[in-house]
Amino acid sequence: MPRWKALPEELDPQVREFTSQLRRLVDRSGLNIAAVADRTGYSKTSWERYLNGRLLAPKGAIVALAEVTGTNTAHLTTMWELAERAWSRSEMRHDMTMEAIRISQARAALGESGPAAAGAASGRSGGRTAAPADPAGGRNQGTGGPEAGEPDVTEPPSHGHPQDPSQSPPYISAGSAPGNGRASGHQGPSAPGRATPAPGREGGKRKVVMFLAGVVGALLVIASAVLLTDLGGDGDGKPAAKPPSVPPATSTPPLPAGVKCAGKDCTGQDPEAMGCGGELARTVSSATVGKTLVEVRYSKTCQASWARITKAALGDTVTISAGGERAQNGLVNTDTDAYTPMTAVTAPTAAKACAKLKTGVTGCTGQQ
Repeated sequence: MPRWKALPEELDPQVREFTSQLRRLVDRSGLNIAAVADRTGYSKTSWERYLNGRLLAPKGAIVALAEVTGTNTAHLTTMWELAERAWSRSEMRHDMTMEAIRISQARAALGESGPAAAGAASGRSGGRTAAPADPAGGRNQGTGGPEAGEPDVTEPPSHGHPQDPSQSPPYISAGSAPGNGRASGHQGPSAPGRATPAPGREGGKRKVVMFLAGVVGALLVIASAVLLTDLGGDGDGKPAAKPPSVPPATSTPPLPAGVKCAGKDCTGQDPEAMGCGGELARTVSSATVGKTLVEVRYSKTCQASWARITKAALGDTVTISAGGERAQNGLVNTDTDAYTPMTAVTAPTAAKACAKLKTGVTGCTGQQ
């Protein structure tokens, strides 16, 4: 059985080459992973992640491995720097991929409710719009007015069902003044007809009056339909149908395999143990304090940050703080590197990392 597992296919070529070099160094040394962990001061679990390509080893671990195996530290550090840049590029691509997945999930969730909402809106307004009758195109196209013997009445547009006298708008005769909603003495075919208007100026005035009466009648019908719709009815005394409830879209997408927390659940947790490091983390700010480097590491997937200190001395401390959350602390006690537990953040720039050296020098990220 081979000693090493196959490296992940999606691993960057530069990182793959560096990880393979680490494996060769361990093989030549004749040490197993437990012995490497014991001599370098980094845990066995961490070295398993480093040598299987799941996590990029920190610079301190690389320097310690070079000393244990008798390798030139400068050459191995140069390879590590190239792998670090390649790893950062992979982190950026991963962040863009996760963002695209979230956008796709949000669009899919919203798309499920689109047709239902559109149907409900159509149900509320369907069949309620009435177009005004053409006042110039009356029953007698030749004269432009009512025929002799027919009642001079402008009929309201039909709604597609029998008229209910108790709810239908009143008929308006041509003899009524515009804006008057009452009938002018006759409301049906039994009322006596009017005589044909005399030609000349009187006939022209009568056509204008009839046109205005038709417009007023149409406006009254439209106003009644709008009023009934606003009151929640459909014109027949029936309540309007309520739109179907739309299930809320899922605000938090499922976590990737290996990730065990997100947001406030990550506060106080080890980023490596929770699967938030490696490809899921990137450095968003850093500062040099004395000869040490302090960084804010951020995981968008876990919505959390932590602080990391490198090139440090035993007894140096590092802290991470964000908003009103309690600060998380880390202590350099076995090597030149250390990191803090995580703290939940709302944005990559919401956290600040600070270092305090045994020499008394202090400093934080974000300081000028």
